[in-house]
Amino acid sequence: MITIKNVTLRRSAKVLLEGATVTLNPGEKVGLVGRNGAGKSSLFALLNGNLQEDSGEFYIPTQWRMGQVAQDMPETEQSATDFVIEGDTVLNDARAEVIAAEATEDGERLGNAYMALYDAGEHDAQSRAQALILGLGFKTTELDNPVNSFSGGWRMRLQLARALMCPSDLLLLDEPTNHLDLDALVWLEAWLKRYEGTMVVISHDREFLDAVTNVTLHIDHGKLVRYGGNYSKFEDMRAEQMELQQNAFAKQQDKIAHLQKFIARFKAKASKAKQAQSRVKALDRMEKIAPLLADADFSFEFKEPANLPNPMLSMQGVSVGYPAPADAPAGTPPTVIVHNVSRSVLAGQRIGILGANGQGKSTLVKTIARDLQAIGGDMTEGKGLNIGYFAQQELDVLHPEDNPLQHMIDLCKKLTADGKLAGQATREQDLRSFLGQFNFGGDMVKQAVGSMSGGEKARLVLCMLVWQRPNLLLMDEPTNHLDLATREALSMALNEFEGTVMLVSHDRALLRAVCDEFWMVSRGGVEPFDGDLDDYQRYLLEEGKRLRAEAVAAANAAALKPAVPAAEVAVPVVVEAPKAPIASRDQRKEDAQLRKEINEKKRPLKKELDGVEKTMAALETEKTALHDKLATPLPPAEIAEAGKRLKAVEDELAALELRWLELTEAMDAIEAAMA
Repeated sequence: MITIKNVTLRRSAKVLLEGATVTLNPGEKVGLVGRNGAGKSSLFALLNGNLQEDSGEFYIPTQWRMGQVAQDMPETEQSATDFVIEGDTVLNDARAEVIAAEATEDGERLGNAYMALYDAGEHDAQSRAQALILGLGFKTTELDNPVNSFSGGWRMRLQLARALMCPSDLLLLDEPTNHLDLDALVWLEAWLKRYEGTMVVISHDREFLDAVTNVTLHIDHGKLVRYGGNYSKFEDMRAEQMELQQNAFAKQQDKIAHLQKFIARFKAKASKAKQAQSRVKALDRMEKIAPLLADADFSFEFKEPANLPNPMLSMQGVSVGYPAPADAPAGTPPTVIVHNVSRSVLAGQRIGILGANGQGKSTLVKTIARDLQAIGGDMTEGKGLNIGYFAQQELDVLHPEDNPLQHMIDLCKKLTADGKLAGQATREQDLRSFLGQFNFGGDMVKQAVGSMSGGEKARLVLCMLVWQRPNLLLMDEPTNHLDLATREALSMALNEFEGTVMLVSHDRALLRAVCDEFWMVSRGGVEPFDGDLDDYQRYLLEEGKRLRAEAVAAANAAALKPAVPAAEVAVPVVVEAPKAPIASRDQRKEDAQLRKEINEKKRPLKKELDGVEKTMAALETEKTALHDKLATPLPPAEIAEAGKRLKAVEDELAALELRWLELTEAMDAIEAAMA
């Protein structure tokens, strides 16, 4: 187990932890929470050995293997698959030992080295790595692409896959969801639920924390406070504790006031002096309860739009995508991603845009935001449409050398030049006051943006967006760098916004709180999604299984298909299939022996597959019965028990479905290899 006892931890002169004590048990899934700057990353540095405690005792089992996501941007021409395989440190050591053993010509050492290499998973390393890569949203055609060919966000996904590839007893994850779409996030949750080691995760996604953690560790004013349960349970327990503490503090203040009143009234009277003195001693001995010091909440609101055209926007037969590159040959057609979109956006709508990675969500939003021109069709904007656009890469458009005040001044100049200034006050003092509403006060208005945290930059972008007074908000992953408090503030502000919202986000809490309808971008089209986010998550898991099965089938087909010269393929000729020659006795004997060997290799897999299918059938029957039971009136205790069992059954079914797919793939591979 991990033990932290009376630990003090400093960064420069700042004390982050003082007298902190906590124990983390093997196999626990811990969510580490606390306000920005409380010391979460510093505690990670203590756990991974990059920082030493200033005082106190810190213990972590020396034999534990550690996995964590490297924060540097990888620069390598390695293929994505090879880069992720390298994350398996046990496999790397085994490979190195084989090379060393081969150089010594020591037969026994070489035999042991090859055995260790097999135990380390050399035989399935590529398939394990590619399963991680595909789960995190990459396409099968990208598995062999060089790492340097991907953008920064995709390279960080590869770093995450590399960390998951590493066999570990302790897994440290710092904001693992920042670069993920919702489909990759759902896959990651399923993977982490199956992880058997101890995990500590920092995240600002409350639904992610609820799904993958069973312990919450709160850094609160230099102390570590442990709560049994996920983030929602922590919030409930902390609210209850805060109420109890506030009530206890109020009662103690009443008692102190009563004692002080008695002392002041009777300390000069000889007959009451003894009693007054005892009250003084009681007051001195009293252990003072601290007043509740709640962290300051951050809140903001969008200004009332100057007008609300209705419809805001009308699309008829619109196709969106990207024009041909400038260096492409003349006549190269544009790349169309989404076809024939015919939809209207009305005043006051709250639309969540769903879709698996790469289907065109961001492309659609960019086209509506005028960053891309529609490839075809008619797009009609309502009179007075004023779009506020928060792009995924919005932080990249900030100028690192400029400060928040300069950004606001430049925004005023740009809108004035475009004739879009909606009557806002533009004096420097007015801009300073407005920045102050977003916690950019004092010297921060003159601080270079390049020296700010990701959360502060995102808050500046929100400030600039609010100031423009839009009536249509297009928000593409706005929460990537926001902490929980700012996400909550954004959710409240969007709910109170009187205009229209179109939102792409992997933050399910934000989607649930803000959106009352969903559009699905899928297979080249846009359609209404008739369901909630739980339905969508089930759809994503099923779609992921389908795509992986198709990829495996295509790979097996390619392996079995003989190479044919291109000239022969160009003009297919249909001929009558020749009759198969009668096999000789020896040939039949060889075929029978081959079938026997194949069956021998497949027998244990077939036995396990039969067991899996039998268990799945029983669970499906139980699942149906539980659904029927929950549809009838029941006492609360029985509802809770049935709901808990239903979740356990669904989780077990998901795991068995994955195992079924692995077994069938393995059996197909045996037949292909021996064919």
